[in-house]
Amino acid sequence: MSNLVAPHGGKGLVCCKLHGSELVAEQEKAKGLKKVAISARAKGDLIMMGIGGFSPLDGFMTKADWKGVCENFTMADGTFWPLPITLDVAKADADGIKVGDEIALERDGVIYATMKVTEKYELSENDKKWECEKVFKGNGEESADDKFWKIAMEDHPGVQMVMAQKEVNLAGPVKVLSEGEYPEQYKGVYLTPAETRAMFDERGWKEVAALQLRNPMHRSHEFLAKIAIEVCDGVLIHSLIGNLKPGDIPANVRVKAIDCLVENYFVKDNVIQAGYPLDMRYAGPREALLHATFRQNYGVSRMIIGRDHAGVGDFYGLFEAQEIFESIPQPADDAKRLLCTPLKIDWTFYCHKCDGMASLRTCPHGKEDRVILSGTKLRKALSEGAEIVDHFGRDEVLVILKEYYQGLTEKVEVKMQGAASGSKM
Repeated sequence: MSNLVAPHGGKGLVCCKLHGSELVAEQEKAKGLKKVAISARAKGDLIMMGIGGFSPLDGFMTKADWKGVCENFTMADGTFWPLPITLDVAKADADGIKVGDEIALERDGVIYATMKVTEKYELSENDKKWECEKVFKGNGEESADDKFWKIAMEDHPGVQMVMAQKEVNLAGPVKVLSEGEYPEQYKGVYLTPAETRAMFDERGWKEVAALQLRNPMHRSHEFLAKIAIEVCDGVLIHSLIGNLKPGDIPANVRVKAIDCLVENYFVKDNVIQAGYPLDMRYAGPREALLHATFRQNYGVSRMIIGRDHAGVGDFYGLFEAQEIFESIPQPADDAKRLLCTPLKIDWTFYCHKCDGMASLRTCPHGKEDRVILSGTKLRKALSEGAEIVDHFGRDEVLVILKEYYQGLTEKVEVKMQGAASGSKM
């Protein structure tokens, strides 16, 4: 019997992916259904529903779910959930779809799922703005009422994504037919919740921490993982392998860099590297909650939350993603609560006087003695060909990253925010 935390929602792993004869039959049926084009974000959401990563979800959210999640962090049935998981379609497509219809969800010529439509609802521009204000506004200076909309449409990719959504949302259960390119392209790294749970059980792990990564793993990430290893049975280094914003480093490069670090700087029995197929939503504190929610399905009981987790620009307070865990609802039914708890770690850096990695809780020295580490700062330096300061990253990893940047023909400007530059320390 497993000692791992139970999947979220009290229904076990809810896996919507079909297999065997059921899959073949549904694929044949899908050929005759109305085909609806979906976004990259929806593709990732579907795959997570398919593999049980979004348990207990078995489809896209109704309007009541959407409203409850935005406003109160709970779906209509009272289950905790931090971010809307919705499917938007063009009004022209929606007009030809009735409640009760079955449709095929397609992207780039691949049918990823079939869906039985149980509800259609329009979101006006004001509805989308309301969602953005509920989900993406934080306590940072760029979220102030007089600044948010002046800055967000230019600089917040999450807001841009929601405001660009099509006019109508479709709700209903799905049958997932494909996991896309992930099983082949990231073989051995792309792991399902059932697979990670089996690996944890095999190692006898009970208390497992997850390290969320969307940037290359620098010395602070390494330090966070090693702190977690000291207090938990093991750590899942869990990288996003879906879509990022322009200028971010692609997943295959990050996976190679993590492989190098694990090989040379970790006790392998205490760490597992894996990837998951979502797109970033850049929702800061709300996304930290999403990271904890689906990590619970992977068998993780502690989510490492450091400085500016899943942040963008200066929309969020430095430790707002830690603080939000203290204010989320606690449903009466334990199974509907978030059971994956935060492992809160202060701002970390390399200190020359300490002669090692440290945090604001352990280092008494000044800013002038510290090497401020951030993924944004590293990407900016690499993209501009600037010198990387000592102790920022492991030499073996920097070789991999420099090789990637030297091969780029087009480069995207990387903007620095206060948290990444260290000016807010």
